[in-house]
Amino acid sequence: MTVWDRPEPPTRPVPLDRERIVAAAIALADEGGLEAVSLRKVAARLDAGPMRLYGYISTKEELFDLMVDEVHAEILPEEQPADWREALRVRAHRTRQATRRHEWLADLLGGRPALGPNALAVTEATLAALDGLADVDTVRRAVETVSAYFTGAIRREIADVRAERATGLSKRDWQRASGPHVRRMLATGRFPTLAKAVRDGAEVDAEESFATGLDWVLDAVAAKLARPPA
Repeated sequence: MTVWDRPEPPTRPVPLDRERIVAAAIALADEGGLEAVSLRKVAARLDAGPMRLYGYISTKEELFDLMVDEVHAEILPEEQPADWREALRVRAHRTRQATRRHEWLADLLGGRPALGPNALAVTEATLAALDGLADVDTVRRAVETVSAYFTGAIRREIADVRAERATGLSKRDWQRASGPHVRRMLATGRFPTLAKAVRDGAEVDAEESFATGLDWVLDAVAAKLARPPA
């Protein structure tokens, strides 16, 4: 029986329910990451005994599942875009925005599908946007391809944010600090293509990079959907 199927126990003596537990857990994770979340710490924030939480949630993994599903409510669009490209674009950008608000989400994206009601609603809306454009397997591969792109891009962006926080160096500061080493290595002539990319490549911010890569992936998906079945 999943956590969504299991009934909640009575709320006395301290008013308690899964909604309050999840809200407290998300607040802790927003403040200190997933390592700051434990049933004991959640109970302390709610001024409840730790053992009471086990009536609502059996494991920390179940708590993480509930937290992910709660954030999926932020990802679900208010209105379903009519165009499939826009639907996938909206999902990607809303996932990125949600992860910027809840950095810990980057650690839980990917892997097995989330099965909570909000996550299932996001999946339903995504599949519905492509329904009828191709066979079911092609549609599923299309969604998986776009999801793989934005999951990887979001994780890379969050890794940069965490590196900046851990080192105290902004991206620009890190580039300046690393510059002498990079110039020495490129001056050896062993990396001519890399030297050209460093010399001639344009700097773009994370948002522009994310949007450009997403458009390229959507173009590839569009080409596949337009191809007649073999």
